[in-house]
Amino acid sequence: MTRLNLLLLLAVIGSALYLVHFEYTARQLYTEMHRAEQETRRIELDFERLQLEKRAQATPLRVEKLAREQLKMRTATPAITQYVRPDGSVIPAVAPPPPTTPPTGRPASAAAGSAARSQR
Repeated sequence: MTRLNLLLLLAVIGSALYLVHFEYTARQLYTEMHRAEQETRRIELDFERLQLEKRAQATPLRVEKLAREQLKMRTATPAITQYVRPDGSVIPAVAPPPPTTPPTGRPASAAAGSAARSQR
């Protein structure tokens, strides 16, 4: 009977040690999982911040400003546009139209008003 009791005692102690080891491992895994979730949240926040910065950097006004300042680009106008025919010859650029100002130097609406008054 003593052998059986001794054997059962060793089995209980062994299972208790296994249970303690198992719970310790479970706690370590839970802590590691919690750290991984925090890291995931941090990375997601960084990703969102970087996406926001990327959108801010790619605004049309900023791109145009950089093109003008760093690349020395300018807006295409008919005066500087050259058209190329399929045979390779270049069509001359169109000159910009001259500004329309009335001959008296007054704005067109003022000149029209004075002309109407003089006919009365």
